[in-house]
Amino acid sequence: MILFPAIDLKGGEAVRLEQGDMARATIFNRDPAEQARIFAAQGFDYLHIVDLDGAFAGRPMNAAAVDRILAAVKTPLQLGGGIRDRATIENWLGKGVARVVIGTAAVRDPALVKDAAKTFPGRVAVGLDARDGKVAVEGWARLAELSALELSRRFEDAGVAALIYTDVARDGMLKGLNLDATLALADAVAIPVIASGGLASLDDVRALLTPRAKKIAGAIVGRALYDGRLDAAVALQLVRAARAA
Repeated sequence: MILFPAIDLKGGEAVRLEQGDMARATIFNRDPAEQARIFAAQGFDYLHIVDLDGAFAGRPMNAAAVDRILAAVKTPLQLGGGIRDRATIENWLGKGVARVVIGTAAVRDPALVKDAAKTFPGRVAVGLDARDGKVAVEGWARLAELSALELSRRFEDAGVAALIYTDVARDGMLKGLNLDATLALADAVAIPVIASGGLASLDDVRALLTPRAKKIAGAIVGRALYDGRLDAAVALQLVRAARAA
């Protein structure tokens, strides 16, 4: 199980949103590269980066900030937001991003995901952002007529590295993960599932490390780290102890 600290980019700054609402953004660090260095120094194995402006625009909008993060740390990056064509995928992977996350394009152009997953094994993930049981697209501004399970099954044999399942209603709200829905998805597909949205405390981390949750490959944590509700050292110690066991 991997804990992914999140750096969400808006206007070149590291922010956190509430329920994906761009009008409800809190700035936590005006220098995302410095935030990446902080997370790397804390010992995280992987970083989760989202270009929020890019998710709405449909193309990268915070490329300069991502470039600075890539230059600042050696920690692998998982990057999503505005990745909707082959050229953008190739550009980011060529720059050193370890894994791209495709959301809106997975709904509208599944062939793109399948082709990219085949061409770049282990380096393409699908973002499943669910609101009211349906997949949200375009920065969560619109709902598609697909459930997260229906979308995930499109890619069951495509070689996708992971599914990142986000409960939009919980994202940034510190209400705890929707573990039941995440586990239901993990039980239904063979692709590794990463939990996202609402991780609030060490209790959530402990729940992810129980035998019941053994199919969960990882979890993304944001606001709880930034506001100190989650102690990074203790959380990582729990994860590493579980791995050793």
